Amino acid sequence: MSTTEIKQYMQSVGQQARSASRLVAKTETIAKNQALIAMADAIKRDEQKLLSANTMDVENAKAKGLDTAMIDRLTLSQKGIATMAEGLLQIASLADPIGEITNLNFRPSGIQVGRMRVPLGVIGIIYEARPNVTADAAALCLKAGNAAILRGGSEAIHSNQAIAACVREGLVTAGLPESTVQVIETTDRAAVGELITMKDYVDVIVPRGGKGLIERISNEARVPVIKHLDGICHVYIDDQADFDKAIRISDNAKTQRYGTCNTMETLLINVNIAPKILAALGEIYQKKNVEMRGDEAARAIFANMKPAIEEDWSTEYLAPVLSIRIVNDLDQAIDHINHYGSQHTDAIITENYSRARRFLREVDSSSVMVNTTTRFADGFEYGLGAEIGISTDKIHARGPVGLEGLTSQKYIVLGDGQIRQ
Repeated sequence: MSTTEIKQYMQSVGQQARSASRLVAKTETIAKNQALIAMADAIKRDEQKLLSANTMDVENAKAKGLDTAMIDRLTLSQKGIATMAEGLLQIASLADPIGEITNLNFRPSGIQVGRMRVPLGVIGIIYEARPNVTADAAALCLKAGNAAILRGGSEAIHSNQAIAACVREGLVTAGLPESTVQVIETTDRAAVGELITMKDYVDVIVPRGGKGLIERISNEARVPVIKHLDGICHVYIDDQADFDKAIRISDNAKTQRYGTCNTMETLLINVNIAPKILAALGEIYQKKNVEMRGDEAARAIFANMKPAIEEDWSTEYLAPVLSIRIVNDLDQAIDHINHYGSQHTDAIITENYSRARRFLREVDSSSVMVNTTTRFADGFEYGLGAEIGISTDKIHARGPVGLEGLTSQKYIVLGDGQIRQ
């Protein structure tokens, strides 16, 4: 497409989305749920079609030399497809937030003032590699009464289109317009430039992908953006941690999956427990070919690690690489996290209730955990059905963004003839 053709195409997509948003905003819950269930059925039925389409994308990605983390995010499995379908069904089972009225109170004038939850309108989602986002985003936007414009990365074009066909089938089954969820057909980057500046048609943009993509969207967008740049996640092992929990959690947080934003990138260990803990964990990481980069104190305990440099503490590896630092106490651990972290997800392992409470209060991240793995920072695991992304912003939505994060509230006022004196 030429630049003019892309602009015209995107304007048409925007107009259709705006029209669809007005219809879906008033769609009954039963119809939205019917669409979601039909989407899930189509995805389960078309498992082999989705796997075949995904195989094409993965082979192309490997031929282009894309990195291991990108290919990991791109790859669909039978389990992944089943999880995608289950996520749709979970979203269908969740309470519909639209129309919910809260904080309804009488005022001295006799009027009642409350707040009603309403859709945002049209949501644009720009994402790389992860084809499951096509289903997750479509489902969450629909259940929250929004229209969606989805622009997946070129590396996942076949997978995204195969999933989009299932989404459209679900919409038609429920009598909803196909334009409720539109997947951009072109992989030309000029389409992204148009999408993020269409103030008349798009109400919010959600980018999901690498730091470069998100920085570009944040800098160039002319509509509000819900985002996170990095997932520099920490686990702090306190000197009052249970040894077995500390080993199990720290192993899982790093090695369960390397290429995700909720994977631990820095391990902090209290100096009093470090010799015992690091000797055990070092052996585990070494067997799993995790490259360890430690400060001087860590390397004195476990010699088979590289020296950590300043840059390591603020790096999201998305790979089998881990930074390790020995700290004196909880204060130093919290200071390190708040200085180097990305306000994504951080965890403490301790049996000391007071220290756990302090960690929860003082660590300035969107998800803060006690005695569990950072890998749980996920909309599906949080009971949101799925997530449209994770926000490290502090305004509107924070953490995994589910249905509530895709809505707003307006004031409603109920009267019975009152006038202002």
